[in-house]
Amino acid sequence: MLFLPIITAAVYRESVITFYLAVSCICGVLGFLCTRKKPKVKMFFAKEGFVLVSLGWIVLSFFGCMPFWLSGEIPHFIDALFEIVSGFTTTGASIVPKVEELSKATLMWRSFSHWIGGMGILVFILSILPMTGDYNMHIMRAESPGPSVGKLVPKIRITAKLLYQIYFFMTIATMGFLLIGGMPVFDTICMSLGAAGTGGFACRNSGQADYTLYQQAVLSIAMILFGVNFNVYYLLLIKKPKDAFRCEEMRGYLAVILGAVILITLNVRHLFPSLFLAVHHVLFQVASIITTTGYATVDFNQWPEFSKCIVLLLMFIGACAGSTGGGIKVSRIMMAFKEAKKEVAAVIHPRSVKVIKYEGKVLGHPVLRSLNAYLILYALIFAVSVLLVSLDNFDFATSFSAVAANFNNIGPGLSTVGPSSNFSMLSDLSKLVLIFDMLAGRLELFPILVLFSPGTWKKG
Repeated sequence: MLFLPIITAAVYRESVITFYLAVSCICGVLGFLCTRKKPKVKMFFAKEGFVLVSLGWIVLSFFGCMPFWLSGEIPHFIDALFEIVSGFTTTGASIVPKVEELSKATLMWRSFSHWIGGMGILVFILSILPMTGDYNMHIMRAESPGPSVGKLVPKIRITAKLLYQIYFFMTIATMGFLLIGGMPVFDTICMSLGAAGTGGFACRNSGQADYTLYQQAVLSIAMILFGVNFNVYYLLLIKKPKDAFRCEEMRGYLAVILGAVILITLNVRHLFPSLFLAVHHVLFQVASIITTTGYATVDFNQWPEFSKCIVLLLMFIGACAGSTGGGIKVSRIMMAFKEAKKEVAAVIHPRSVKVIKYEGKVLGHPVLRSLNAYLILYALIFAVSVLLVSLDNFDFATSFSAVAANFNNIGPGLSTVGPSSNFSMLSDLSKLVLIFDMLAGRLELFPILVLFSPGTWKKG
């Protein structure tokens, strides 16, 4: 995975290439040693899949931060770990005060980590390695965002490869449109990788404010498209447009974006010289927040409270399931509303029998049970995280939005951790809490929590 920063360092003749090569060699040697002994039992189930994914992300994050730390570009280990976890989880929260002082190789590695983590590190491995067996579905379920994941085609490896083909094509298309608009090649690659993975690392201190309106518009559209469930694009590929546009989640996702843009535009119109610019920048911010990308063309921390509240709500809603976006997911929100509606109806008409349908299918008890468990765990982890981060004694908006921004894999928060600032002022304890939140949010809670269950490590 380090090939891109190594090539970048070679092109720009940067001395940090030594550290990237060293880490790459160490990983190669360790990988070779670990694969020398083949396991007697190759099949595994949900528990093992969750553990594999969780430990895989932790190990990759540990080695991924080494070039930052060893090169001295991020001298504090906790900061280096925070930065790469933020990258892999497509959060985009940074502790670097001046990103333009970083080497080109490091800037590229940060952005490439978004792209790899966007679709899933182990899904990427599944797409290129000759692994067989339906047991790999447990990896897909553990790593894919959303309440459920299914196979596009019968074989898991083909599904993973197909997902990455769509992902790759859309990324290249984004690069092409940005290049047409005159964006520098290096910036084009970094911004496209970030938009595709819905990460938020920028290669300029000004974020995306210095780019042209055309370039910002391309990024807005790209972010929205990458926030759509990739199953929709598969249906379009196999020439089933009616099924694609019938997607209930996609319609809800677009409706939320449209509603947020209208409401915020009406509230901030006076801050911009024209209605066009107001809509343009509001759309960019809304697209960035709901897809959990974290790019910014303006400091939305300066917006009126009404608009900031909408932004905060968008942080929780997130993008579609099966996309590269984070958050609770539009699908879960819609399911929760339907379940609440059913319960209200049951109070009014106790003897009535109603079923909950989503995407034309009846939602069974296991799905609803999983949804309720997820929401309860989400609330508990969020509350505990806010309490721990509040020990730093920042204002409530800082503590609350810092957890919201990292737990939902967004990046910038409000107040002290707004778009014009970063997370460097937080204590090591808070950074460790947020590292856990980023991993838990990206892996949908359960895979990470399984590691802390005593039953996971018992035989039988």
